[in-house]
Amino acid sequence: MTDEIGKETEKEIGKEMKQEMMKSEIQPESGESSKLIGTPCGAVRGTVSAKGDCIVYKGIRYANAKRFQYPEEVTHWDGIYEADRFGNCSYQPRAFYDEAKVPEKAFYYHEFREGESYTYSEDCLFLNIWTPLEPENAPVLFYIHGGGFKGGCGHEKHFDGAAYCRQGILVVTINYRLGPLGFACMEEWKDEAGHAGNYAMYDQMAALSWVRRNIAAFGGNPDRITLMGQSAGAMSVQQHCLSPLTKGSICGAIMMSGGGVREGFAAAASLKDVEPFWRELDLRVTEACGKGLREAEPSVIFEAFNALSKERPDAAMVCGPIVDGAFLPEPAMEIVRNGGAHEIPYLMGSTSEDIVPPIVHKMAKGWARLQSDLGRCPSYAFFFDRQLPGDDRGAWHSADLWYEFGTLENSWRPFEAWDRELSDCMVRCFSNFIRTGDPNGGGLPQWLPMKKDQNRVMRFGDKTVAMGYVSIAKLNHTMRTKPSVGE
Repeated sequence: MTDEIGKETEKEIGKEMKQEMMKSEIQPESGESSKLIGTPCGAVRGTVSAKGDCIVYKGIRYANAKRFQYPEEVTHWDGIYEADRFGNCSYQPRAFYDEAKVPEKAFYYHEFREGESYTYSEDCLFLNIWTPLEPENAPVLFYIHGGGFKGGCGHEKHFDGAAYCRQGILVVTINYRLGPLGFACMEEWKDEAGHAGNYAMYDQMAALSWVRRNIAAFGGNPDRITLMGQSAGAMSVQQHCLSPLTKGSICGAIMMSGGGVREGFAAAASLKDVEPFWRELDLRVTEACGKGLREAEPSVIFEAFNALSKERPDAAMVCGPIVDGAFLPEPAMEIVRNGGAHEIPYLMGSTSEDIVPPIVHKMAKGWARLQSDLGRCPSYAFFFDRQLPGDDRGAWHSADLWYEFGTLENSWRPFEAWDRELSDCMVRCFSNFIRTGDPNGGGLPQWLPMKKDQNRVMRFGDKTVAMGYVSIAKLNHTMRTKPSVGE
């Protein structure tokens, strides 16, 4: 009898939930409509955007993770998940000081974060989803933010999926652990998996796994996921495209200002190489508060990390992906030489005033051309040299993001009609690539894939979008004479 009552109760609850979910649009107090859907994890409610052109699901928890342990993917929640606010960002240096008062942070703060507020925590494994109003098996753009593996989040004001939703594309952005919380590692931290480190990369992989398991419920196609990233986000995308653990999960990749594999700019360090840095950090943290990296407050860890990073020339190497024997079984260059890179189409790019512009450009173009040399999928390269209005910085590192996300209206800059045309063109090209692996179509300028005998790239510039050559001599001159900005 008890079992029968339990079954009847479960049936009634299921009936009520189904009835509630059939009311797909509800008017909350804010006046914006909302949408309730069922997913393998449970029910989740998103909101219709202010312009009414997409549904936004903010701050969905995709995994849980304890400090220096690998993430455990979320598979269930009780009740209705109210996805109406962005989740916590990972702790990062800017969480512990006022960016507005730090001169070296002024440019990016003014550009992307001024007037915004963020919450920071170790509990930061959240993602955001933008969907068209009535999606059906829509291609998915999965975006990984940059920030030097030490900063950033998936909901800064230049990240918004509405422009792609209008193209029938579903967009996902994620937060993941950063800095020492995402990359510190020591031999004794190895768990039953037999490896340590790369926690940030496993966070990203957990988010990708969650999306593959759940995105159909949002109207997305789990077999049509394109990874996209810029700067450290592009470097992350590159590693996922080399990892055996993500094969079959990605159908294409877009990398801006960080993609490509080149000696000295590819993951090659092992735990043995980076461990001395992290042991020194552990020692300093212990001296400061009597607790090591596993127990100390994040503020103490980041203060010591910032100080040590200024002293150690290897700081840039340690805070990033390493060869761990699992996610990256061998150095990136070896994976490429051994044919281990994913055989998918790639779209690569850089900007004219990028960080080390000639190197970043050569890496992007070289990776796209390599696919042709190996007889793989056609791949494409671009060069963004629109000189942004409002100052004399040019097409600095990250300048293209306003255009690639179609979020010019969120910027302080006095953009012109051409900027809006250029942004629309880039979004449409990228959307074509996300849909088919080819940026061409819809009356857009012809974009030729890279080949041995085809050395031109698509140039998104001042008053023109066309295939053209890029002068390496000019990029070298820019690098010598014009200070770059980047984070």
